[in-house]
Amino acid sequence: MITPPEFVPVVVVGAGPTGVTAATLLAQYGIASLLLDRRESVYPQPRAVHLDDEIRRIITWLGIGDEFAAISRPALGLRLVDPDLRTLAQFHRDPAHSAHGFPQANMFDQPELEELLRANLKKHSCVAFRGNAEVTEVSQREPGRVRLKYTDRVSGEQHVVDTGYVLGCDGANSVVRSSIGAVLRHLRFAQRWLVVDVATDAAINQWDGVHQVCSPHRAATYMRIGENRYRWEFQLRANESAADFATMSSLYPLLSPWVNAVPADELSVVRVAEYTFRAAVANTWRKGNVFLLGDAAHLTPPFIGQGMGAGIRDAANLAWKLAGVLTENLPATVLDTYEQERKPHARTMIGLALTMGWSMTAGGRVGNAVRGALVPRLHLVPGVRSLFTNSRTPALHSSSLVHKTFGGWRRAGTLCPNAILPSGERMDTVLGARFALVTIQSPDTRQRERLRRHGAVVVDAPPGSELARWLRRSGVTAAVIRPDRTVLRAGRRLSVLCDAVPRFALSGNGDSADGERR
Repeated sequence: MITPPEFVPVVVVGAGPTGVTAATLLAQYGIASLLLDRRESVYPQPRAVHLDDEIRRIITWLGIGDEFAAISRPALGLRLVDPDLRTLAQFHRDPAHSAHGFPQANMFDQPELEELLRANLKKHSCVAFRGNAEVTEVSQREPGRVRLKYTDRVSGEQHVVDTGYVLGCDGANSVVRSSIGAVLRHLRFAQRWLVVDVATDAAINQWDGVHQVCSPHRAATYMRIGENRYRWEFQLRANESAADFATMSSLYPLLSPWVNAVPADELSVVRVAEYTFRAAVANTWRKGNVFLLGDAAHLTPPFIGQGMGAGIRDAANLAWKLAGVLTENLPATVLDTYEQERKPHARTMIGLALTMGWSMTAGGRVGNAVRGALVPRLHLVPGVRSLFTNSRTPALHSSSLVHKTFGGWRRAGTLCPNAILPSGERMDTVLGARFALVTIQSPDTRQRERLRRHGAVVVDAPPGSELARWLRRSGVTAAVIRPDRTVLRAGRRLSVLCDAVPRFALSGNGDSADGERR
């Protein structure tokens, strides 16, 4: 049976963290969407385990900041070790200090996070979720209209949906990507790794940061995820597979150097799986009104813990722009900036992950000797320590929404800090989901009225405040901040900056019961 066509402004395909984030952010602007997924419930197996403070900031925008804090733990940094687990170098992160107000490294269990995201989504009545939905066709038959077909995997009923936009958040094997003729361009990296998740109440007593074993023969990663949850990743050799480690007796020799004589019967295996770590970027992320986000657009190896976060960044970048276009506050051309901004950023982060992967595993005995000699001295190289300890990601490239002028190029495209304001509130709480002007100078009455009409908020940066120092370090006195907290433009001429704020007269409230970005 085929049901009659229905219309919804946006269809999001894939209800993982990327898709739910996109649907939730759209709902905060009152944009209705249909969220489809092949599964009815959250996939129960652990996958991603890390997100940084930039992504933690987005998690708070969604309205689950406190809930996420309760299921996550900060990691203390990164330790590089040799095959005998002797420390080569350690890069410490202070979990109490960050420009964004959150720990720079946060460890968690992905199914728990997804349960929080799904529960929070139910607060938004303008989002309809349908599980067991197998998307079979996505076609653009006329400008501004996309037709999507899906089959209910339980009843076999076929559904037709007409929509203005489709967001393909449906993973590495994306049906949406195939529908627009896009292909993943692989970046010549493929390594087979064994991923092991273990639960135990016994004391492992390892340093509470991420451990990277640098070895061409058995590179490995260890990290503590929760109070009693641990993750190991071991590079597989050519003749090995996950089946070789299916029992605790075969797995224990890999774990024993780490577990401090904890017996095998006190370790409970949550999962043992084989993954091929790949690097790839889709040749195009958009065709007409169909967009690709997350793993549908890019794949990154997990060496810097940015895989899931990259998809959430995609959603945060696109959602407010799409809401602006749908409400006719912004011209449709701003949607061109999604790929212009996100694709170079994603490629840079993938490049960093590849560099880390090759540095851990390349070179055989010679590489091992070089690592043993150089890694302990990395902290002496200018900029290297901050590379390992600072979670700040690169600035976005220039676009119509990132103006890198002569005076303000150092700030444009970067994230503004989530500073504590004189009122005692965090900047994100005051800004909501709007544009803002952060300024040392005081706008005149005309400028303030123009900003008010455009839906923007003025944030004064008093002398000596965190925001004032942030501005002055780059030689500017004011900055225009986008709803995703990216600096659109910075400089000294207040009149020019006020004129650069687009009209974006949206409440940012949507139909949220308790959204944190109001």
